Amino acid sequence: MAAAKAISQTTSCLLSKTPFALKHKSHITNLCFGTKRVAFPSKRLFSCRAIYNPQVQITEEGQPETLDYRVFFVNNSGKKVSPWHDIPLQLGDGVFNFVVEIPKESSAKMEVATDELYTPIKQDIKKGKLRYYPYNINWNYGLFPQTWEDPSFANSEVEGAFGDNDPVEMPIHNPPPLLYFSVDVVEIGERRRKIGEILKVKPLGALAMIDEGELDWKIVAISLDDPKAALVNDVDDVEKHFPGTLTAIRDWFRDYKIPDGKPANKFGLGNKAADKDYALKVITETNESWAKLVKSSATSLPLLSFGLSIDHVAACIMYYM
Repeated sequence: MAAAKAISQTTSCLLSKTPFALKHKSHITNLCFGTKRVAFPSKRLFSCRAIYNPQVQITEEGQPETLDYRVFFVNNSGKKVSPWHDIPLQLGDGVFNFVVEIPKESSAKMEVATDELYTPIKQDIKKGKLRYYPYNINWNYGLFPQTWEDPSFANSEVEGAFGDNDPVEMPIHNPPPLLYFSVDVVEIGERRRKIGEILKVKPLGALAMIDEGELDWKIVAISLDDPKAALVNDVDDVEKHFPGTLTAIRDWFRDYKIPDGKPANKFGLGNKAADKDYALKVITETNESWAKLVKSSATSLPLLSFGLSIDHVAACIMYYM
């Protein structure tokens, strides 16, 4: 039986109040969602508006810890929306939306299904079996919406590692077999959150995990409603008010694959967490990559390969024809 849970989400739909210059060559001029489109300035500047700014509900389908279990996001019109594409990224004043996939002190490997329509949250599957971490994760874990780690972009600052993007088995009628990854967030607040909960967070730092040669950013953040939120504004504050936490996060993600017989993950940037400014740079670049991904797919039409809805498809086809 499906259960609906209300999550208050009253935010500005602006992704970026101040346009910023694209660092790579781009031909983006318009980006469309739903029944609207967004015009981009012609001078290689990027700003983007999210179409949905509702009170979002989550609806569970199936039973937890089964292959069929899904957590969908529904707007105030009863329409399914994507937590990846339709939830605004930036709220202004350095505050971002964070979508919880895995609550702290749990081990079921939940993730946004970027290869399914409306990108619901589901438990990851490998060889037909549900996936679990070998031990609990000690922080709330999830993603920043409207970000994408581009596998074609080599980061010269992190050993030339490419963005995180792995192949995945898909039905033959679907577009090319790629699973798309947004930027991961580790929220260090004291409360255990719920799957699908949307938190207002501020980034504090970034860890550059390298998983089999692929760059997989971990943004360290804290929810604004945490009792210590006012005390921490950068990576040095984390060491002061959450002593040992950055090392614990790094070590957890370094070692979690070892029980399965795989090598330990590595970390770039001197094996340390980069500061808040660097984290904001990562968020900006991956948001830019997401916009280019959607624009490229809107013109070449493999839209359903990363969870855009039929409304998205129809609007984009109508605009680009």
